[in-house]
Amino acid sequence: MSKSNDKTIKTNALRILDAKKIPHEAHTYEAPGGFLDGVSVAKATGMDVHRVFKTLVTQGASREYYVCVIPVAEELDLKKAAKHFGEKKIEMIHAKDITKVTGYIKGGCSPVGMKKPYPTAIHQSAADFENIVVSGGKVGLQMDLPLSALCELTGAVLADLTVKA
Repeated sequence: MSKSNDKTIKTNALRILDAKKIPHEAHTYEAPGGFLDGVSVAKATGMDVHRVFKTLVTQGASREYYVCVIPVAEELDLKKAAKHFGEKKIEMIHAKDITKVTGYIKGGCSPVGMKKPYPTAIHQSAADFENIVVSGGKVGLQMDLPLSALCELTGAVLADLTVKA
């Protein structure tokens, strides 16, 4: 069911996929210094940069948290995200708050298996692919899984979330 290039890896995200029998493939990469930007991760894993998505956690004026999953080479449009989630304003949370809010660390934040289920949106370009790649729940680990399964697991919907070039 799952395929990994390192059988010893088990994160909360991967355990959830295994428990729900969701087909996926885990990919590891080296992260000297503990962090790599998403484009570098795509290159390190040999993945199409358009299929690799980063997980961003935001907070609205209401103090509610929201998760935005966007292509690694793109930038989140905070106004579009706020409009999508019905907020007057939305901001990125501080890096120091990521673990407290999600249970994950910066650079290893997966949309799957956060401490609580937060409203989640995935950029609409994901619809171009059957599978997309997101963090597997730790720095140095990515997981490739069906978009439909990711949407079902997280309650995510597709939306226009990025800044237009």
